[in-house]
Amino acid sequence: MLGFVTIPVTAFEQNATLIWCEETREAAWVDPGGSPERLLEAVRERGLDLRQILLTHGHLDHVGAARELADMAAIPIIGPGEADRFWLEQLPMQARMFGTAEVKSFLPDRWLNEGDQVHVGQQVLDVYHCPGHTPGHVIFHHAPSQLALVGDVLFAGSIGRTDFPQGNHQDLLDSIAAKLWPLGPETRFIPGHGPMSTFGEERRSNAFVADRVLRGR
Repeated sequence: MLGFVTIPVTAFEQNATLIWCEETREAAWVDPGGSPERLLEAVRERGLDLRQILLTHGHLDHVGAARELADMAAIPIIGPGEADRFWLEQLPMQARMFGTAEVKSFLPDRWLNEGDQVHVGQQVLDVYHCPGHTPGHVIFHHAPSQLALVGDVLFAGSIGRTDFPQGNHQDLLDSIAAKLWPLGPETRFIPGHGPMSTFGEERRSNAFVADRVLRGR
């Protein structure tokens, strides 16, 4: 089984999510946006073996602590898709824009593509390319748990912004309808910000992507 805990970090209350294999205790941080010491302490408190960092996309609030955490734990960074290279190379600019401490640019040890899989211990997460918020955005789906980690593609009651450079509103809507909804209405998702929800609930009530809204476009 897959265990998880979410710890909001940064002034943007970004959901850094620690996932782990219950059988092997091997773990990964998904989108460690800040507070690397605090994130490492969360690993130690649970007696986990941190093996990797997974990134959904290249925005500062999701990757701000990735390089430092990777260096501290001597682990690789995996993801996002290579189309987000621009965002990772521009991390110093992002930090200046948001008035945060300096963050150096970096590239991951492995880019991710549609159809890839990531292993956390004995658990397998499927990778889906979901552009729109950023061009290289990916999400992670653990089918046995009916759990998805969707970054800033979808939120409880809202969707990701597309007014940043290289954002595309239609691509975002297409990603949600074609990639997320087929995973099933009972699938729970952890968004980049805010509370968890299910795809079924968002199809019923989300003012931006509910079925009735998309049918009317």
